[in-house]
Amino acid sequence: MPLQDWSESILIAEMTDEPIFSEEFDSLIDRLQPAGNGIPDVIVNMIAVSRLNSSNLSQLLRLRKTLISRERRLRICSVDAAVWSVFVVTELDQLFEFTDDVATSLASLQIESAPR
Repeated sequence: MPLQDWSESILIAEMTDEPIFSEEFDSLIDRLQPAGNGIPDVIVNMIAVSRLNSSNLSQLLRLRKTLISRERRLRICSVDAAVWSVFVVTELDQLFEFTDDVATSLASLQIESAPR
């Protein structure tokens, strides 16, 4: 899973199918463990993910909890129809914020951060 620092405040994680999804998701969580609130918002790009299992969902929930505790945001984008159905059946579609693609995720995070 390549991690891309889009800016100091946004990290993009490109996800792939198992077994890499589970193994490298832990790397993402580890990257977000520094002391203080100095962690970025995260975009999880699932364009290369064709299926999810319960372990994957648990990892996503753990990521969400980590980010919320640090007052950071999470976007999940480019979700395949089969993967989307897993989110819907588990009702996690109501818990996470989804966008169509990385560009839309970036725009939504930047708009929310803009001073009013």
